[in-house]
Amino acid sequence: MSLSFQDRHVVVTGGTGALGTAVVTALLEAGATCHVPYIAEAEASRFPQRDHARVVLVGGGDLADEAAVDRLFGSVPKLWASIHLAGGFAFGPIVDTTAEALRHQIDMNFVTCFLCCRAATQSFMRQGGGGRIVNVAARPALEGRLGANMTAYAASKAAVATLTMALAEEVAAKDILVNAIAPSILDTPTNRRDMPKADHASWPKVEEVARTILWLASPDNKVTRGAIVPVYGKA
Repeated sequence: MSLSFQDRHVVVTGGTGALGTAVVTALLEAGATCHVPYIAEAEASRFPQRDHARVVLVGGGDLADEAAVDRLFGSVPKLWASIHLAGGFAFGPIVDTTAEALRHQIDMNFVTCFLCCRAATQSFMRQGGGGRIVNVAARPALEGRLGANMTAYAASKAAVATLTMALAEEVAAKDILVNAIAPSILDTPTNRRDMPKADHASWPKVEEVARTILWLASPDNKVTRGAIVPVYGKA
């Protein structure tokens, strides 16, 4: 099935990362205009789609800050979908996890997602016509025992999963469909470097995961909501 985003505006947080680049590339091929926030100039300078006519790079994007999020979404002419890939990972047993480290995981993974979901929902409700939201949870959010030795990360991603299900129920009547994906591990250069002895062939590829995200965010998705979709590959 060919998904069309022709003349549709889509926000992609974390769009300059490995998965984000795959998602933005797929969206551009489908006709979308992509609004991609970034913090560091280095992110924007190495982003392969930075010069594309339908890419709008938005600097100064601390997505844990309400004002910055409101500015980002206020700059989008008519929002169709908001895809929230921004986040971060931290490994470590609970005895070594400080309150500051916990709050950092919550800010990066949950607060950013919550604020972007709120701003996207506000945009959809102002303009009418519905919309789509796609978040990123994680396998430990669905299978909590896998979160051992990464408890702060697992808990913050579990919050994303619960937010997704609760918000999906809250806004379904307005044709705003909210879903999330839950990766096991993604085949990225960083993950390969960090785990050189792993079976990389079994890891889901970012291009494959991007296709799942595009379906959830597309106008062709008319009924799926509140889903936390596993994208585990063979991992």
